[in-house]
Parts: sequence; structure tokens; C-alpha cells
Amino acid sequence: MSEQISNIISKIKSEDMKIGYPCINQSLGKKTISTFRLSSYSEENLVKAVSYNLDVLREILRYNIHHNFLFFRISSDIIPFASHPICKFDWENYFEKDLISIGQIVKENKIRISMHPDQFVILNSPNKEVVKAGLREINYQIAFLNTMNLDNTAKIQIHVGGTYNDKIASSDRFIKNYNTLLTDAVKSRLVIENDDFRFSLNDCLKIYDKTNVPVLLDVFHHECFNDGQSVQNAITSAGKTWNKNKDGIIMMDYSNQEPNSRKGKHASTLDETKFKNFLYSTIDFSYDLMLEIKDKEKSAARAQQIHKELLNLDSR
Repeated sequence: MSEQISNIISKIKSEDMKIGYPCINQSLGKKTISTFRLSSYSEENLVKAVSYNLDVLREILRYNIHHNFLFFRISSDIIPFASHPICKFDWENYFEKDLISIGQIVKENKIRISMHPDQFVILNSPNKEVVKAGLREINYQIAFLNTMNLDNTAKIQIHVGGTYNDKIASSDRFIKNYNTLLTDAVKSRLVIENDDFRFSLNDCLKIYDKTNVPVLLDVFHHECFNDGQSVQNAITSAGKTWNKNKDGIIMMDYSNQEPNSRKGKHASTLDETKFKNFLYSTIDFSYDLMLEIKDKEKSAARAQQIHKELLNLDSR
């Protein structure tokens, strides 16, 4: 075996990269998330939906443990309408034992957890009511992870937001709101990610310089919208924003372009050749990888297999 391949193998073996997928498991044969219309809101419907959702989350985690998917993004809808003013129910206390129990499963099996609020969470909006609504959603997800007793390596990722025809002013508004409106507890879990046409990695890094918010690198978004920076340099730059002792190693999102579709549309399934090339080109780095690919655990399984094939190179 060549020295180059030997070095690759030793580097792969030196790190335990966690590969995962977001929110929905398509192999369990049931609806993953139960919710209901706002017009049908009641505490009875809420308790019924959340009880079901937590049971399914347990099943997904057991499935993931069995298949060695040790990175998972929990759906924002797991507590329906938790951040809406209509919800006065003390779900944290009501479901505390369940959430602690699920958190114990996560910790015992060293699963990395993330959450990702919907697009309506825009901290740089000029509309103060939109910002307030976004803060309510973030605070709900913070409370969810806290009730599970997870440490701060479990993250909540958001986009910077809109440009509103003035990217500099919009960035400054995000910086101001982040620095003045968020508590230290919220800041300890929040990360921002680059998007595919508004805020590049370099834009996010400029925000980091004034906030210290870690930057989650979305590899596909970087492919769509970058400033001429290679993915290797991008990982190096984004990785420096993470404090390994407090934040854990850098989280990254990964997808491919869906063929014959608009630029930025996520792929239906993993492009295996591109993924192999990605693994080879980033072999020097430590990261946990979330596959944002539409067939979820199916592509995650193939990604795991490709990674294992690299590990087995030394036996060939």
C-alpha cells in the first residue's frame, strides 16, 4: 500500500465522523411527525400529538443507533405551536420525564443532536414583530434541548436572514439583535449557516467577528455561492469559529445538486462519486456531517458504506 493511502487510512481512523440525516425516517412505515391546524388547537390535541411524536423520536433514535447514524436533526414541529402565543401549556414540565429519558438515550449512545427553525425565524428583519416571533421559536427549541439535559454540543442552526436590498445593513441588524436580544444561554446553542444566494461563508465569518457565533458550513450552499474559496479553505475558516471544548467539532451540512433542476435544489439521492471525492478532499478535517438529501436514511446508509470502504482500504 502506498504511503499516501496509509496516511489517509490513519487519518480516517483517528476521527469518529458522525453521519446523519434530518427529522424524518422513511423506513419505519409510519408518519414521523403529528401536528394539527391552529384552528384545532387544544391542550388535548397538543398532548396527543407530542406523546406520539416523542414515541416516534425514540423509535428513530433506536433505528439510528442500530445503523450507526449518530447525528440527527430533531424536527421543529415536535411540539406543535410551542412558540405560538396560543400555546400556554407547560409542556416542559408535563413531558419532562419523557424528554430526560430520551436525552439519556442520546447521551449514552453519544448521538449528536441539532435543530433547525423554519424560514420564518429571521433575526435581521426590519419588522420587530417578526424578530420577536423568531426569538420565541428559538427559545422553545432551546428549552426542548435543555429539558433533555443535552450539553451545548447540541446546536440550533439558523440562517442570517434576508438582505432587504441592503446586505450590509441587514448584517449589521443581525449583529445588533444577536448581541442585544439574546441571552448567553441562547448564544451557547445558536449557530449560523451560509446560504445559497444571500449570505456566503465569508459574510457569515464577518458576522462571527462581531458576535462569536459559530458558523456551520453548508457544503452544497458553498458550492452554489462562494467567494472563490475552496471547500478545504472553507472548512478551515468555519472550523476556527467553533470552540471544541464548548461547541464540539464543527457541524456541516452536505447535499448535491438535483439534476436538471433549479440551482440550489437538493438532490433526491446521494451522488456517490461526488461524495467519495468530497471525503477524499476533506480527509484532513474533523467534522460531523448532516446529509440534507431527500431519501434521508437511505443516502445516509450509502454514505456510511462509502466511509467504511475507505476504512477497509488497508485490507485490500
